[in-house]
Amino acid sequence: MAKIFQVSARAGMTRVVEPIARSLLRAGVSPNTVTVAGTLGVLVGAIGFGARGHLVAGALIVTVFALTDLLDGTMARMSGGSTRFGAFLDSSMDRVADSAVFGAVAFYLAGQGDRAGLAAALICLAVGGLVSYVKARAEGLGMTSNVGIAERTERLLIVGVGGLLAALVHPAALPIALWLLAAVSLFTVGQRMRHVYRQAQQVDAPGGHG
Repeated sequence: MAKIFQVSARAGMTRVVEPIARSLLRAGVSPNTVTVAGTLGVLVGAIGFGARGHLVAGALIVTVFALTDLLDGTMARMSGGSTRFGAFLDSSMDRVADSAVFGAVAFYLAGQGDRAGLAAALICLAVGGLVSYVKARAEGLGMTSNVGIAERTERLLIVGVGGLLAALVHPAALPIALWLLAAVSLFTVGQRMRHVYRQAQQVDAPGGHG
């Protein structure tokens, strides 16, 4: 059910993003430019606002610019497919943006004296990188690992909602969201490793295609 909702939500977002993507391409804007601009926007929202305690502004700015991850992919598809450098740039900028978001959250919670929340933020930072690494390593070995309940968009959404609720409802909402995110991120790592293990068993078996 969660996967069906995820696919449906992404399909809905794609219908919104496609007209914007066409307009940018007609204006001569490249997907790589959008990738870099989106990352800079996330950095401003995370470091300039979130780390300083402006949680609502930070969460909204990060969410808006994080959506460029979908926009640049749509632009690349419309313009004939992503280049090798474009794919490399997109993945690298995602890591920069994610590090900024969780680093800013950790900085803010440390300033609040919330050691439990700080620990959760650091776990999310580490495990988020591991989620991406498992996928990249699998693809480097000729397999796939594009599975899991907490991909990048979902991770940013969880921390963003936590930040908004912390500012508008109760400060405990952010640490709770981070611990939830840490749990689902670890589960996602397990899902991806299991998926790769099954593929590797087939490839490495006698008579396999390895």
